[in-house]
Amino acid sequence: MSAHTHTRSHPKATGSVDIRLPWWALALPMLAFVVLLLLIADPAHAQTTGGEPAVGQFLERIQHSLSR
Repeated sequence: MSAHTHTRSHPKATGSVDIRLPWWALALPMLAFVVLLLLIADPAHAQTTGGEPAVGQFLERIQHSLSR
């Protein structure tokens, strides 16, 4: 028994693509890019609160657990 396939009929067959994104789909990546660009441009503002950063400690623990 063959299965029936449903085809969608598109009323606009002009060849144009109509994609609508929410505003935050463009705003959030742009905001992240600007923040990272500012951190690269002026690293003096990207100070840690003392000791090693948490990301460094986390990576060291992963490296230590993988080396066992």
